[in-house]
Amino acid sequence: MTSTAQASGARAAHPEHLGHVIFIAAAAAMGGFLFGYDSAVINGAVEAIRDRYDVGSGTLAQVIAIALIGCAIGAATAGRIADRIGRIRCMQIAAVLFTVSAVGSALPFALWDLAFWRIIGGFAIGMASVIGPAYIAEVAPPAYRGRLGSFQQAAIVVGIAISQLVNWGILNAADGKQRGELMGLEAWQVMLGVMVVPAVLYGLLSFAIPESPRYLISAGKDARAREVLAEVEGKEVDLDARVAEIEHAMKSEHRSTFKDLLGGSFFFKPIVWIGIGLSVFQQFVGINVAFYYSSTLWQSVGVDPSQSFFYSFTTSIINIVGTVIAMIFVDRIGRRPLALIGSVGMVVGLALEAWAFSFDLVNGKLPETQGWVALIAAHVFVLFFALSWGVVVWVFLGEMFPNRIRAAALGVAACAQWIANWAITASFPSLADWNLSGTYVIYTVFAALSIPFVLKFVKETKGKALEEMG
Repeated sequence: MTSTAQASGARAAHPEHLGHVIFIAAAAAMGGFLFGYDSAVINGAVEAIRDRYDVGSGTLAQVIAIALIGCAIGAATAGRIADRIGRIRCMQIAAVLFTVSAVGSALPFALWDLAFWRIIGGFAIGMASVIGPAYIAEVAPPAYRGRLGSFQQAAIVVGIAISQLVNWGILNAADGKQRGELMGLEAWQVMLGVMVVPAVLYGLLSFAIPESPRYLISAGKDARAREVLAEVEGKEVDLDARVAEIEHAMKSEHRSTFKDLLGGSFFFKPIVWIGIGLSVFQQFVGINVAFYYSSTLWQSVGVDPSQSFFYSFTTSIINIVGTVIAMIFVDRIGRRPLALIGSVGMVVGLALEAWAFSFDLVNGKLPETQGWVALIAAHVFVLFFALSWGVVVWVFLGEMFPNRIRAAALGVAACAQWIANWAITASFPSLADWNLSGTYVIYTVFAALSIPFVLKFVKETKGKALEEMG
């Protein structure tokens, strides 16, 4: 059998136990669930932390945003850790860090202590953001790789939604008080501590799924790799040929380095700058304000805490709906049209929020009309982000770079995304104190600028082989 025939045979292979393969992908995607849960759960604790430790907006923002430093470190090191000790061990380390972070965050004795546990949780998020998609791609049968790979993004948005639902339930159990007593702790501490449950489940599931065949082959465990390949791709596949195919691919891979990215007029190659631009625009429209600060935002314009927590949950549901829409249409209408549709929708939503927040509060609340406009516009913004930039940017970054520089370029673009995320997260409380409407005008401007950026610089990647990218 020729190598081409072998490869096509592997691509066409269907596993005998598809349900088991789905279980494996779902277990790995629990890291994505925790990524979303841990990222958004802090939303319910922001005002309580401000009150308990009597801190200003600047200090509060640093405590909220400091987790992103851990995210960047975790993302930068996860690949190397996984190559040395295996994907499963990497997942187990992340599960332990999530668990430790949840316990520490729930029982802080000082503000710096809480910040430290936030960094630990961020490190786990960073690891999960890298290891989950990589593991699923390596274990999934080629015929199902795209659909199983989407589990990670779906798990992230579900994690965000569940965190907001749990926060809302805990707040109601504490009579609507974020600092109300519950199980001997303040309500916000319980919110942060509940993450122990999915973290422990993630750790337990990691013992029930096999190691990646790619890692096993790199570690010289070919016999075990064959067993796993038979388990996930079916026994009718030529296992010797599949092992040889993976070995050949690993030997022929070019390990891209930072030096490969240099060139052009402005330090990096133009294609790298486009990747960085996509990452920065994705964050500079202010999407994470909706997930880190939405409860605080609604309370600042007169919504009571219980309602504000409920609106945070409904926003998360809209995020799931938008993500599903993107997953359905990204291969049908293309990445570029979806990005442009999303940008236009985000401009409308953000501009309406800016308009609504420009009105003075009456008895501590926005006027009724402006209040409803702000609420609906916030949901419109999240919907259009989720059905476009939330998914499309990651698809672009995975496809747009030439093979020779893909890994290194993706790393730089992802790093830019964490930095941009930190900048928005750290600046929002102070900007909101300065002028909430003005803050949303800034986000609107970035959403508007993303339109000419896509039109001028971003090329469609739909239907193109990765080898065609240049």
